[in-house]
Amino acid sequence: MDLNPGCKDKKSIKQSMLLCCKLYISESRNHTALDSIERAARLDGETVIVNKFQDRAYNRIGYTLVSYIVHDSTGNIIYSPLQQTLLSMVEAAYEAINLELHHGAHPRLGVVDDIVFHPLARASLEEAAWFAKMAAADIGNKFQVPVFLYDAAHPMGKPLDIIRRELGYYRPNFMGNQWSGWDMPEVLSEKPDEGPTMVSRARGIVMIGARPWVSMYNIPIVSTDISAARRIARTVSARGGGLPTVQTLGLFHGEDSTEIACMLLEPNRIGADRVQNQVEMLAAQEGLDVEKGYFTDFSPEMIIEKYLKLISGAESH
Repeated sequence: MDLNPGCKDKKSIKQSMLLCCKLYISESRNHTALDSIERAARLDGETVIVNKFQDRAYNRIGYTLVSYIVHDSTGNIIYSPLQQTLLSMVEAAYEAINLELHHGAHPRLGVVDDIVFHPLARASLEEAAWFAKMAAADIGNKFQVPVFLYDAAHPMGKPLDIIRRELGYYRPNFMGNQWSGWDMPEVLSEKPDEGPTMVSRARGIVMIGARPWVSMYNIPIVSTDISAARRIARTVSARGGGLPTVQTLGLFHGEDSTEIACMLLEPNRIGADRVQNQVEMLAAQEGLDVEKGYFTDFSPEMIIEKYLKLISGAESH
């Protein structure tokens, strides 16, 4: 695989400067809505969905999109096909989903809840941040939703979890362990980075950021004791004095289990095996059984490989 950024032919561009966008939408049960969103994604064959992760209990779906970045002769960014694909998918989501009717076991603040850009291959974090800021301006203005930038896309590098905490993201509003509808103020006390301060109850708020690769790893607990799951989650997290660069949530997951949802901010430093071992040890102290965890996405290397296979297959037809 030639990743030489100096190559000018289209094939080399598609291989050398790659942009990954993860789009998290608050829906996984309405198949008509998801079909509409995925039809919008297929309008431009230059952007590829390399992974889709649905969770019915959370009522949430994550799409992993990849495309290439085009620069001018002086090295300035011109565009990526991913920009228009993302806008089309966001528009389809807003047309098909009403947050007031949404119910699930995962926190969320919007129909389009989170959009994060990761650089792949020879792309830089600065380039990913540039696209995040462009997406924020487009989405905030076109759809009139408040947008909060985070990490490398934020002027001061403000982390996602701090912004979410300030906005009440982590507080369930139904049965102590569920999120239902919209019950927050319709006028934000914090000024968003893009879009209005008035919140549409049907659409909610969007978080958009850019960051180096993070891994999402969920560990099932064979128990419905949400208090125990939350204790384990807090103890294993960096915020609770546990493993550095690990963020966690203890969540209700289906009728007979809970789950420790983990975000590994530096997976090459603190990986899934270490988190799994720590959760198993803490769960044993609570008298609980733990199942083997699972990733919700592929590794960056596998994502690049799948992208190249998919575009080469499309070009051969």
